Amino acid sequence: MAIKKDKVFIFDTSLRDGEQSPGASMTISQKIQFATQLQALNVDIIEAGFPISSSAQFQAVEEVSKQIVSSKVAALCRAVKGDVEAAIKALRKAKHPRIHTFIATSDIHLKYKLGKTRSEAIKMAVQAVKQAKKFTSDVEFSAEDAVRSDIDFLKEITEAVIEAGATTVNLPDTVGYSVPPEYAEIFRYIKNCQGGDNVVFSVHCHNDLGLAVANSLAAVSVGARQVECAVNGIGERAGNASLEEVVMAIHTRKDFYKLQTNINIKEIYKTSKLLTNITGMMVQSNKAIVGKNAFSHEAGIHQHGMLKNKKTYEIISPESIGRKDSSLVLGRHSGKHGLAASIKKMGISLSKGKLDQVYNRFVEIADKKKQIFEEDMIAILNETLDIEKDFFKFISVTATSSSEYEALASIKLKLNETIFTEVAAGDGPIDAIYSAVNRIIFNDPYVKQQIKLKLSKKSFSLISYGINSITEGNDAMGGVKVLLKDKKDKEYSGHGYSTDIIVASAKAYITAINSYIRRNTIK
Repeated sequence: MAIKKDKVFIFDTSLRDGEQSPGASMTISQKIQFATQLQALNVDIIEAGFPISSSAQFQAVEEVSKQIVSSKVAALCRAVKGDVEAAIKALRKAKHPRIHTFIATSDIHLKYKLGKTRSEAIKMAVQAVKQAKKFTSDVEFSAEDAVRSDIDFLKEITEAVIEAGATTVNLPDTVGYSVPPEYAEIFRYIKNCQGGDNVVFSVHCHNDLGLAVANSLAAVSVGARQVECAVNGIGERAGNASLEEVVMAIHTRKDFYKLQTNINIKEIYKTSKLLTNITGMMVQSNKAIVGKNAFSHEAGIHQHGMLKNKKTYEIISPESIGRKDSSLVLGRHSGKHGLAASIKKMGISLSKGKLDQVYNRFVEIADKKKQIFEEDMIAILNETLDIEKDFFKFISVTATSSSEYEALASIKLKLNETIFTEVAAGDGPIDAIYSAVNRIIFNDPYVKQQIKLKLSKKSFSLISYGINSITEGNDAMGGVKVLLKDKKDKEYSGHGYSTDIIVASAKAYITAINSYIRRNTIK
């Protein structure tokens, strides 16, 4: 078999190893949904599950096999006859099936987990490969805990499974123990085994020492041509090598690796977000490629460089992976250039003198807050330059619930010198409050006269609502953040603070609405 030397196959194990993360379990319908997105990402192989482990796992592999037509679908099985039979049955309707069989090869696993000798392990591995080969030509063998295995025994079992018909040989760092130079040397040695030129060598690295991606790329640099990884790096213990990091390293450093993958990188961010939504497992803010802050810039020097040329501080464009444009975050480290750009983005142009005034006040506020939001900037501008007063002001709110699903709220707002009171019902107190606010801003004739902007239920929609405790104790100050989105996908955030979460919720929604009105009327 001719191996394409410049191509790296991406083997995604989010549905199998990734799902083994505590709290990451997926229903069968969610697995199908995610597998479909992996296919859109153009993953080469999707490891759908471990059929022998449970009826749910078997059914998941079976159903994913029916749905996926372009990517290969792999089923994991131990080097045991019954396991291989289950994998074959689960894959019987797959268009491109792969049997992935494995056995441990380290002495510690052989002795304490399997109770097998080295010769027994080789015999079991060969029998499993031969059994799988009767079903499909695409058979992968993994030497579990390869890194801690005797190197000569690892070479011996590799040669045996290649002779038996394996087309892919995986040498995993099962416990995340290796370091890049060592891992590369293992591959360099094993690749020279008899028959090594006729198979694809694969890597599967865990992140226990934080080296999963580095180890994977080290093996790729010496000839490994398949990387087993997971979206967002999910997986057992500290997780697997992160698919997005491996792919973008190869893509961004083509000059170094001189390799390519089939991945549609524009689908990377969408895939990451889908997995987060399905599992509820958030990625850290500074996570490479897909983290919230991966394309955010606060330092003044960085912001100045970004405004001149984005390549000064971004080696990847966020748009290339399906994200929005990079953002300049306002905070205590921001400079005058970043502040001016953010104010201009709000539709406000300032002279140098006025910008200096605003900047001095901005620095004072930024020293007291971790991040300056648009509402803070409006307040600073209003205070410093008297540009525009707030539109709606919160006065009071009451809400009562007769059951979990029924509530009544009364809201009192002020616009100019006019006070509005409205009552509304809703599915819970927050829904009732927001419905009452909507009645005022969308329906009242005076509001339509005073605000030179057409407001309707189609103007914007509520896309997120979050609560957090600002202080501790029974009298804790609560914070609510809401996010609105308009028809052009522009976002408007609002924050509210109070010891009463009902009041905080009302304030947050009103400040978000004020932000929407302000940004669409101030020129």
